[in-house]
Amino acid sequence: MRLAILSAGSGWHIQDLQRAAAELGHVAEAVDFRRISSGIGPAADSFRGYDGVLVRTMPPGSLEQVVFRMDVLHRLQARRMRVINPPAALEACVDKYLASAKLEAAGLPVPPTVVCQDAESAMDAFVALGQDVVVKPIFGSEGRGMVRLSDPELAWRSFRTLERLGSVLYVQQYIRHEGWDLRVLVMEERVRAAMRRNARGDWRTNVAQGAQGEKAVPGPKEERLALKAATTLGAVVAGVDLLLGPQREWYVLEVNAVPGWRTLAPVTGIDVAKEVIELMVRGQ
Repeated sequence: MRLAILSAGSGWHIQDLQRAAAELGHVAEAVDFRRISSGIGPAADSFRGYDGVLVRTMPPGSLEQVVFRMDVLHRLQARRMRVINPPAALEACVDKYLASAKLEAAGLPVPPTVVCQDAESAMDAFVALGQDVVVKPIFGSEGRGMVRLSDPELAWRSFRTLERLGSVLYVQQYIRHEGWDLRVLVMEERVRAAMRRNARGDWRTNVAQGAQGEKAVPGPKEERLALKAATTLGAVVAGVDLLLGPQREWYVLEVNAVPGWRTLAPVTGIDVAKEVIELMVRGQ
């Protein structure tokens, strides 16, 4: 089987997938998302000769470029090529507002959130959400660009700056927690692994921001939340982040449709890359 790994380089996850594919007797090749092309009719495109596509990133680009890339994935899926994650899941998960709205509509617990486009509305949200909020980029991952605001003057200056930059203001109530969260790996509607991410001197629990991972065993409630969250957004492979609030209530923070496993694999002892390749093969 010949697989295309859509990426923007040849980082650790790409190499791990290529290693796993070779061990299973398949070929996995990195394809730069920024250089893909597609044709109408007999014209050649970037995916001729491939049996499946694994999406490992969505590089920054213009609106036209990003829309075209998603159009290509939809077209590949329409041609019955295996695409993981499916384009609709990628679109939902990468957009924090859309993801949160879909999760809330499905009855899942998500932190109270206001999404707006101007500083005045954001300040109203700041007050309504208890004057302790997290402001996140609507498109973003690994905890980058997130800011916690609890000072009204600093909040106003931050909101005005983001407004002038043309950003959407995603303002979420800060959920007080014990310095850790739960990352649950879901694969084909099954919880495959989980780790507890312990923050180190920061309120953020992202490994990319210094948190440390340790193996965890989710309980039945956590498993149900993770499975329903992944299913709601249509993700075949997902990293679901769950946070335990001050009243011991669980919140679904995020569903990552391009989850990493550089920390999760060694702490859980699971060869995630090999299982992803096997999942691709089963789908074909």
